[in-house]
Amino acid sequence: MTTLRSSSPWRLTASGLAKLGLNGRALVIAVPMIWLLVFFLIPFLVVLKISVAEPMIARPPYSPLFIEGQDGWSIKATLGNYAYLFEDSLYINAYLSSIKIAFFSTVFSLLIGYPMAYYIARSPEPKRSLLLILIVLPFWTSFLLRVYAWIGILKGKGVLNAFLLKLGVINEPLIIMQTDIAVYIGIVYTYLPFMILPLYANLVKLDDALLEASADLGAGPISTFFRITIPLSLPGIVAGSMLVFIPAIGEFVIPALLGGPDTLMIGKVLWTEFFSNRDWPVASAVAIAMLVLLVIPIMLLRLAQSKQGDSA
Repeated sequence: MTTLRSSSPWRLTASGLAKLGLNGRALVIAVPMIWLLVFFLIPFLVVLKISVAEPMIARPPYSPLFIEGQDGWSIKATLGNYAYLFEDSLYINAYLSSIKIAFFSTVFSLLIGYPMAYYIARSPEPKRSLLLILIVLPFWTSFLLRVYAWIGILKGKGVLNAFLLKLGVINEPLIIMQTDIAVYIGIVYTYLPFMILPLYANLVKLDDALLEASADLGAGPISTFFRITIPLSLPGIVAGSMLVFIPAIGEFVIPALLGGPDTLMIGKVLWTEFFSNRDWPVASAVAIAMLVLLVIPIMLLRLAQSKQGDSA
């Protein structure tokens, strides 16, 4: 009786991977690198190509980058779209307004999220798990539905005004909808878990012996908080602030639903250029400029943190 053994050429063994120069560590790193290449680098290069093109009434509505002529292939690119961003004050004002709204939303999220994260981290284990579930629970509901819910709360005849009028706190409904205040409320509510979770992950590892030593040396609770707890939780503060600030600066849905006509953010400008004006080159230049605006401060922050770690 003859036994047939399969010898598939596609079967990879540990020795075969080693011959290819791929070990376990390289394979683990290769998966996220391929993900970033496919879903970040390639779309970024496409948007970058469009940003140096010229608008056209065609499909697609921009000129090709490579043109074939009698003398061969040539590149047709322009930086006029980027120069236009500095010529029109609309884009500069949109960038400044987006930075302002994102900055104050991050500050408000930190002021609200830090006490909540500290309380959860100091709570006993059964209660801590329940509180963490309550923090994550809003993610089980559609983001769009949660923003729409705030319209029913903040509008003139909404839940908030009805409650305040019933208590006698106000005599007439407050005008909150279609203002920057409503945008701040929506952004802080939406991104607050992104501030709480990194802070909690940092504060839960805080050694209680350090707090006890500070108390033994005569420091009060407030002094211990500002001299021990805050410095040790700085990595969580930075991580939470980045997770709130970066998506908030390009937010579109919340300003569109809760903000008014005077609420100017770069996400709304991007949507208008792409879908209303159909000026894809300028819209792509706006997106690339916003990306550079975000990446450079993050790189400088990481560089400062690495230098601080090396010096320590």
